[in-house]
Amino acid sequence: MMKKVLAMLLASAMVVSITACGGNNDDTTAPDAAGEGTEAPAETEDGASDDAAAPTGETYRAALLLNGTLGDKSFYDSANEGLTRLRDELGADVFDFKVEQMGGTAADESKWEPTLLDYCDSGEYDVIIMGTWQMADPLAKAAEQYPDQKFMFFDEQFDFEGNGNPQNIYNILYKQNEVSYLVGAAAAMMTTDETIEGIDPSTKKIGFLGGMDNAVINDFLKGYEQGAKDVDPEMEVVVGWVGDFVDSTKGKDIALGQYQSGVDVGYNVAGNAGLGQIEAAGDTNLYAFGVDSDQASLLPDYAKNIPTSALKNVGNSLYRAINLDLEGKLTYGTTEVLGFAEGGVELVKDAHYEEMLPENIRTTLDELEQKIISGEIVVDTAIER
Repeated sequence: MMKKVLAMLLASAMVVSITACGGNNDDTTAPDAAGEGTEAPAETEDGASDDAAAPTGETYRAALLLNGTLGDKSFYDSANEGLTRLRDELGADVFDFKVEQMGGTAADESKWEPTLLDYCDSGEYDVIIMGTWQMADPLAKAAEQYPDQKFMFFDEQFDFEGNGNPQNIYNILYKQNEVSYLVGAAAAMMTTDETIEGIDPSTKKIGFLGGMDNAVINDFLKGYEQGAKDVDPEMEVVVGWVGDFVDSTKGKDIALGQYQSGVDVGYNVAGNAGLGQIEAAGDTNLYAFGVDSDQASLLPDYAKNIPTSALKNVGNSLYRAINLDLEGKLTYGTTEVLGFAEGGVELVKDAHYEEMLPENIRTTLDELEQKIISGEIVVDTAIER
């Protein structure tokens, strides 16, 4: 029954996403983020000046290329939310954008690079935005072939030096290890707290479900493990890898195995596949921390199983970057790394969080966060920054 409920939620989310973005007959045609199937405006200058500000009197247009789909209630939805918020605030005559949902399966990979090059060739966008390690090579090729096209690349280190130091890419990274430190500390405190329903305090095991074994996901894991072991050096972190970010059935199977082994609390860092862990937590009446979006809010039927979520504020970072670009203050050819201090990451601390976690745990998490911001705690990382 729970599986059917989650399937219905996901189906509804996809319908809402598709409706909001507009439909197209061609799978690789960009849906219109304004919700209208209007024709693209005539070609304009590409904003290739050093300050990269939108030409005076013209609408600043962005293209968000997703090597996945909307409706993940996580990473990609966050990116779309940030751009939607900016358009709502500025007005579509000042800023507008399109979303291209390229799909995230192995069968979709062959169209990622051609789709990116098609967008570059159109000359219609002041900036083309994409993320994740899988788009690094296609981006390097596009940046070389289209030196006057501006790009924003998030959630993966772009190798500027190894690619001739292109000056048309702005790279955004996040200190996901910082927020994951708090999740690890919270999970370790929860799993030995006998006042929390369903917890067996005799087992010192917490779970981690990763999508793919890459640097960014390992950065989440590093922080999570450090936070847990700083709370209790004897804490065991049981790690499972899905192998992709889409297979929620496999994610659920791995998570169920962890819960059955004595894990009370897990952490899903696996995109759509991570929704399987949330379903597993619901089936076992245990707990799974959310990621990238406020998953307790987005999945109300599972809220009682989601203590809170670790946010990598992709949407906020894109909102910030485009505002700076509109003001001519964004520096291309550079990388910025955003953590707690810069608003790049955060732990959701709302009424639900206060209801789910005892006050002593919440107080400790506040103290740990301030120590990270001040530099008293230096969180381990899997990424050279």
